[in-house]
Amino acid sequence: MKLVLLSGGSGKRLWPLSNDSRSKQFLKVLESPLGEPESMVQRVWRQLGEAGLAESSYLATGRGQVEMIQSQLGTDVKIIIEPERRDTFPAIALTAVYLYSVEGVLPDETVAILPVDPYVEGSFFGSVSQLEQALDASGANLALIGVVPELPSEKYGYIIPSSAEAGENGVKPVSGFLEKPDRARAEELIGQGALWNCGVFAFRLGYLLDILQQKGLPLTYEELQKQYKLLSSISFDYEVVEREDKIVVQPYDGFWKDLGTWNTLTEEMASNQMGRGVLTEDSSTSCLVNELDIPITVIGAEDLIIAASPDGILVTRKSESPRIKEVLKGTEQRPMYEERRWGHYRVIDYVKYRESNEVLTKRIFIAEGKNISYQYHLKRSEIWTFISGEASIILNEKMHKVKAGDVVRIPEGTKHSILALTDVEFIEVQTGSELVEEDNIRITLDWKDIELQQFIS
Repeated sequence: MKLVLLSGGSGKRLWPLSNDSRSKQFLKVLESPLGEPESMVQRVWRQLGEAGLAESSYLATGRGQVEMIQSQLGTDVKIIIEPERRDTFPAIALTAVYLYSVEGVLPDETVAILPVDPYVEGSFFGSVSQLEQALDASGANLALIGVVPELPSEKYGYIIPSSAEAGENGVKPVSGFLEKPDRARAEELIGQGALWNCGVFAFRLGYLLDILQQKGLPLTYEELQKQYKLLSSISFDYEVVEREDKIVVQPYDGFWKDLGTWNTLTEEMASNQMGRGVLTEDSSTSCLVNELDIPITVIGAEDLIIAASPDGILVTRKSESPRIKEVLKGTEQRPMYEERRWGHYRVIDYVKYRESNEVLTKRIFIAEGKNISYQYHLKRSEIWTFISGEASIILNEKMHKVKAGDVVRIPEGTKHSILALTDVEFIEVQTGSELVEEDNIRITLDWKDIELQQFIS
């Protein structure tokens, strides 16, 4: 059995900590069993390891999240990369073709799909592993997990089982679905045995490959990547699940929660304060999350969420926090904080002058033993001012050593890279006509290959 975790998200619902490059699953606001900060994706990956499922698990994600995943889970994690953001049907189709044409997975192998960020007990993954048995015993084409509802929520979709007698592990045929009903209808559905749809389902790999063939899509990863932009941006539920007659659902009666909004996330945080600041005693029901270097003081304010990051500051009543996505609709800004495979950076300042010249200032941290790619830029120059640590840098095939207090100038077109000999921090000032990610022209990534450039030249 292969497990695939879908990692996407636009980052709006947990703004300002989340953004297009750091979606909610990467926020280190939970607490690990060792008392250390932990993100949702780190928690799920740890739970998969404890259940003995990590070796057979993959993450499917867009290019923009690859370095964040590697930063938090390590470089050994198996990643299936989408060429661009679409929806869950294209993502799962690409995943199936990758498993078949690259990994050599056989058509009769079971594949389970689940979100990357469920907040669950470890027993949940035992239920996921039972989906293969549910497919075998029922002869169904799809097997789903449905969470036994705690209350008639209007936030979730519902799976409606048939009245047929339940099989092993409570598995029943599915008679229909209903998306986010009102409270009265939700109460009625629960009375009929309906379950919350938690977005987990399984199928035989060959089942989905047959669907792709019927649509005239290629079954090789490289070819489907080329045609990816032609695929309809549609969910797997609409394109496959709701058109399938032979579906079963397996109930899960353990703890499950969607930490998709600030009010639900803060309920699971170990402390109601993270970062610099003060919450007075008469603000004890409020929550402060501060990533800035300046303190925030909250006095006599109940039931508020105050969240601050380089991307902005949010102040909201807990009950109103789900409105953030609607309020931010149509607003776009560049991420001011990003994690990468080598460390992280924070934007300190950005100015665009009338003369079409742009200046961007970052504070960059590179972890010991890590390096950035060997690259150059056509539209900008950079100045690096080192404030701590030691590093080796290569400029146009020449090696140099740098330390705190050194300043390095990198003109347009200069090939360059840096290897941190210790943890390193420096201030980078970019100046140019267009400061965009597309102007990072990468030559090679591995430091050994970068060092060889000295001799190749």
